Amino acid sequence: MPTIRNAALTLVAWGWCAVVHAQAEPAGPTHVIVRPALGGFILGYDIDQAGTTGLLAEAVTLGDGNHDIAVETFDQATGKILHRVRVKRDTRNDYVVFGIFGKQRTGLVEFEHVSDLFVDKRVYWTMDPVDVNDFTGHWTPPLHKADHIITALAPNQGFDETVALGFKNNGSDFASYVFSTNVSANTFGPLYRLDDPVFDWSHSPVIAMDQVKRRAVIGSSDGCFGCSSRIGLVDLDTGTLLSFFGPGLGFLNGIAVDPNTGVACTTSEGDFSVEFYDLDKRLGFKVVLPGATSQAQSGSAVAVDPLHKLFLVGQPISSTAPSGSSIHVYDEKGHLVKSLDGFQLPSSPAFMALKPSERRGFVITAPNLDTLQGFRY
Repeated sequence: MPTIRNAALTLVAWGWCAVVHAQAEPAGPTHVIVRPALGGFILGYDIDQAGTTGLLAEAVTLGDGNHDIAVETFDQATGKILHRVRVKRDTRNDYVVFGIFGKQRTGLVEFEHVSDLFVDKRVYWTMDPVDVNDFTGHWTPPLHKADHIITALAPNQGFDETVALGFKNNGSDFASYVFSTNVSANTFGPLYRLDDPVFDWSHSPVIAMDQVKRRAVIGSSDGCFGCSSRIGLVDLDTGTLLSFFGPGLGFLNGIAVDPNTGVACTTSEGDFSVEFYDLDKRLGFKVVLPGATSQAQSGSAVAVDPLHKLFLVGQPISSTAPSGSSIHVYDEKGHLVKSLDGFQLPSSPAFMALKPSERRGFVITAPNLDTLQGFRY
């Protein structure tokens, strides 16, 4: 019969082996898969970097053209759906998850109301914090009319403030608009119109935030195959826009900024490259994605891990695997750290929700967009 001491040593040894096993888990896709409760396609998602919860919205298309829609939370460790926060049946409306924001870990969900064919009202619900599993308040941005479309909010977990990018879909104003916001407090900075046409919404600009310098960082291009990219820096106190040319060619598909170092990373469509910038010096350089030989192998979304000073770049058509998609991990000097193969990413940029403390994340899976794939990097 084992003694208490031997049993304790056995438990310690088992725990040590478990830690070693967890650390030795290979980088790449993991066994954790998230499937929405209704079996629909996913309309936005994120994970709580300081907790164990994830958030998603879904919709199931019905035979009459309407949808069953829902907002749900899930467990990051198992992928299991935890709560159905809201469910609406046989409706023309939908929910869209914008993400989880701020030090308060506040979930932000857009509700799009449709009376006929088009959205006629947008309501933004908050979940403060996200693991309360319920709507707790509203977010009331300065772009609030039915034809005002907010395209993105820069990820900002760990900071109070982020920036939003949007436009007015009225047929006459093609400019993009930027404003700062504390989602948890429902407060907003001034609404700034970007008068430089290179940043017009028709060019699909992308946005990030340098929280330390309080500036929005916007990437764009005129879109032609040989056109140089542009990086815009918007002072959130004055609205002043400073821009400089980047080394990438064609549309910019993704952008991220490490606020601790002032380094930005983008992906460009025309030259299947990844660009790295010193924002203070307004200088950048580019590297071609590993093994890439054509525009078909361009990078898409970019995510930042400021804890380990890494950028993750999605690549829908892999250049390092015979099939499928990849996520490439770079350090901030532009060195390739590793390539993660075995994904199925959509052709449009797919948000990578990261948990830097565990070097893990989730990304949506093509072609049906109805699952989230867990991965380790």
